[in-house]
Amino acid sequence: MTPEQLEPILEAALMVAGQPLSVSQLQKLFSEAETPTTAELREALQSLEQRYSERGIQLKEIASGFQFQARVEFSPWLSKLWEERPPRYSRAFLETLAIIAYRQPVTRAEIEDIRGVGISSSIFKTLLEREWIRLVGYKEVPGKPAIYGTTKTFLDHFSLKSLRELPSLTEVQTLTLVEDQLPVQLAFDNTLRAEAENAESEETALEGNVPEQTETTELAQEEEQLEEELLTAS
Repeated sequence: MTPEQLEPILEAALMVAGQPLSVSQLQKLFSEAETPTTAELREALQSLEQRYSERGIQLKEIASGFQFQARVEFSPWLSKLWEERPPRYSRAFLETLAIIAYRQPVTRAEIEDIRGVGISSSIFKTLLEREWIRLVGYKEVPGKPAIYGTTKTFLDHFSLKSLRELPSLTEVQTLTLVEDQLPVQLAFDNTLRAEAENAESEETALEGNVPEQTETTELAQEEEQLEEELLTAS
């Protein structure tokens, strides 16, 4: 099969699949006699990627395989296609996810030690239900606490091929990672930063009995400590 015949088949399959397809899954589209080699498939996929380099969608390789995705810069327009607003995550949720992503494998106690406060069980429940994190084992210390790591689903959701593609902490600058926009796979959207700040302000207003200057100082110290811990881990 020539590249001219192979490329449109792969293009059509990736368009209609509705999920990422790995090289082995793409090879199963063909009969035994015409099955392209891995090298031929990757060459055709690379050619497709170049063809879409200046289009509104792109061919992206993520953890589970290859997938057509809308480009992140078009999120202000594409987000209007869905009436339901994406969920808003608390600062504690985002910090916990970030620590697991950059520090894994890590125990709950180690996360709490980095953050300086306890973690709500609902945060772990949500992360596990979304299959963004998983139990990877138990630490060989008294009590054998569970240790956690991220999953392939986490990588797919944030449009990453591997953990090596995580932005450096200097690029992230804050622990506000991303808005949940699965319908268009828009990863690391900066708009969530403002939402996280609003959620933090609401939590501060509920506390009420702590002077503003003290809260600001403590928050700065917490962020500085967390950044130092994550930089050390990376």
